Amino acid sequence: MALSILYLSLSLLTVTVQSSKPEAPFACDFSNPSSRSYPFCNPKLPIPQRTKDLLSRLTLDEKLSQLVNTAPPIPRLGIPAYQWWSEALHGVSGVGPGILFDNNSTISSATSFPQVILTAASFDSRLWYRIGHAIGIEARAIFNAGQANGLTFWAPNINIFRDPRWGRGQETAGEDPLLTSRYAVSFVRGLQGDSFKGAHLLASACCKHFTAYDLDNWKGVDRFVFDARVSLQDLADTYQPPFQSCVQQGRASGIMCAYNRVNGVPNCADYGLLTQTARNQWDFHGYITSDCGAVGFIHDRQRYAKSPEDVVADVLRAGMDLECGSYLTYHAKSAVLQKKLGMSEIDRALQNLFSIRMRLGLFDGNPTRLSFGLIGSNHVCSKEHQYLALEAARNGIVLLKNSPTLLPLPKTIPSISLAVIGPNANSSPLTLLGNYAGPPCKYVTILQGFRHYVKNAFYHPGCDGGPKCSSAQIDQAVEVAKKVDYVVLVMGLDQSEEREERDRVHLDLPGKQLELINGVAEASKKPVILVLLSGGPLDITSAKYNHKIGGILWAGYPGELGGIALAQIIFGDHNPGGRLPTTWYPKDYIKVPMTDMRMRADPSTGYPGRTYRFYKGPKVYEFGYGLSYSKYSYEFVSVTHDKLHFNQSSTHLMVENSETISYKLVSELDEQTCQSMSLSVTVRVQNHGSMVGKHPVLLFIRPKRQKSGSPVKQLVGFESVMLDAGEMAHVEFEVSPCEHLSRANEAGAMIIEEGSHMLLVDDQEHPIDIHV
Repeated sequence: MALSILYLSLSLLTVTVQSSKPEAPFACDFSNPSSRSYPFCNPKLPIPQRTKDLLSRLTLDEKLSQLVNTAPPIPRLGIPAYQWWSEALHGVSGVGPGILFDNNSTISSATSFPQVILTAASFDSRLWYRIGHAIGIEARAIFNAGQANGLTFWAPNINIFRDPRWGRGQETAGEDPLLTSRYAVSFVRGLQGDSFKGAHLLASACCKHFTAYDLDNWKGVDRFVFDARVSLQDLADTYQPPFQSCVQQGRASGIMCAYNRVNGVPNCADYGLLTQTARNQWDFHGYITSDCGAVGFIHDRQRYAKSPEDVVADVLRAGMDLECGSYLTYHAKSAVLQKKLGMSEIDRALQNLFSIRMRLGLFDGNPTRLSFGLIGSNHVCSKEHQYLALEAARNGIVLLKNSPTLLPLPKTIPSISLAVIGPNANSSPLTLLGNYAGPPCKYVTILQGFRHYVKNAFYHPGCDGGPKCSSAQIDQAVEVAKKVDYVVLVMGLDQSEEREERDRVHLDLPGKQLELINGVAEASKKPVILVLLSGGPLDITSAKYNHKIGGILWAGYPGELGGIALAQIIFGDHNPGGRLPTTWYPKDYIKVPMTDMRMRADPSTGYPGRTYRFYKGPKVYEFGYGLSYSKYSYEFVSVTHDKLHFNQSSTHLMVENSETISYKLVSELDEQTCQSMSLSVTVRVQNHGSMVGKHPVLLFIRPKRQKSGSPVKQLVGFESVMLDAGEMAHVEFEVSPCEHLSRANEAGAMIIEEGSHMLLVDDQEHPIDIHV
């Protein structure tokens, strides 16, 4: 890190807090003699016994009042109000009503990490865990300072980024189920403090939106009424795996059911989804909340139920425990009186809800005197957390193009001059932070980041109206560009183009941006550098092949220190290593209806499929693509099994497109068989460059002969490794055939097919034969 940037970073990480502190809300105040007599206040008793005692003391009205996110107090039992809705997608946020930030508070900001889609590009599970844990620490600190009415955070968003137009794709870890699954597990474990079933929670994570939710508002179809028609096959191997991993491996304490319907049934009223799948099959122990307003939409807009009382009965019988909204406040009691809703469903929901509050330590006396009570305001916006935000941005930014000798730019020449041009170069915090962001500790624009390297840095916005760029000041921008040695164009999108409730209608750069880019590039002395801010993919084919554009970087929405991170990469104080977590499609992909949920291509109708696993059309950039200032080489050193023989169960046959395929059902293979067939794969990786680099190594598998239902290729493992200049390292992968080499058949059952496959790392291949 350059000395000047180090000083800059240190100065940015100074945060002043005030000393006044309200008290965090809690039940079971042991200074009150009555509290000591309640079994539900005895932390030595098992939580099920405590919740049973508590429920026995509640009236019907008190019970019903607790089924909504704004749960009122129960004064006679010393139970305070509780707010279930707080947000922490990439930092503690004030979006939900559970967190209070203002300038007069002890804590007025929180660390704002890069938007999730950029963090995912690091392919670094350990980084995701550290971010989740930092957010959990800051959440608990804010609660201890008396600025939170709850510790249940409705994150992460683990839906698959299926369509490049989706406005909320920025919130996700991308398009791949394995990548998204591992992100979910790492983030949830970090935020909850590695708390598993029954253990105390640092904070509570909630995996959303369950399930097949990835359309907000497209051509008059909105998420509140959309009926996602999804095959059992696609549910099994695309939409559901992240949620299963979040529950079984991450041990998430919450799930949010989505607005939309799946195959005609609203998610929040789907017994098969919430109870049979999540609770019975996956052994989920936690609470299930609706998305905000979803319960009312089931009757008022989807017309699924005949009356409000029927809706209340449907969602609670299905397994939902909590409503974000007030529909139950108005209609739950009449549902009980009409005998449509039984007490067993109400008590089950309340048991789940109060269990979470007890796991958070909110029924054990003053929580500031318990295990997490020493987490204070000094833990928020700490230097450690802000450096982590900087690290996450640096490791996620993806270098897409680099003409020889252009990047990194020289920082040792004192007289170098630079123009920073574009609507995103000096934008407001919202642009760099993305949606669901809280007030950041500090904020460094891209222009500010560059000015700490170059004294002669000139700025011009280039566009009127921000990234919409309805008109461009091309002539003025060209004059600025002509006078300098180097030009950086900072273009792309912002929340006016893509966000919740706003899907895109095209994949081009908005407005006159491309004209501005071409005009400035043509006039510049040297090839220009193009920086793109966006959550979703863009068709930048013309820039990719324009020889006057020498470098292209995708920076997502890089968070509060994104300006520093980008400057460090462009001036060579950090070696870029991010890889795209999504496929970048050509602009005519918008011919595919967003409402078509199919993943697999259908050649008979011209349907091209979705994501790198099934899409069979041209691409602007591949999933997993990313350059570096170093060249890396790979070699398969060892693979424990070249041939896998599954003889322990019966072999099945199926016919797909007139082809007979032999396969094993994963459900018929016992755990010992799956473990004994696991592959230990060792790959040698070497950094042939002159710079240290953080480098993600991606392991794929593809069938030697493509079959109709099989993925084109499939990510089966990834590891991020730090290599010094010239350094070589061995990277180990464990590949489970039952988990990684299987795919879903048309009935939604996971199968392992007979045939030859290839393990892939970049251009290196290793054959694997499966015999069933």
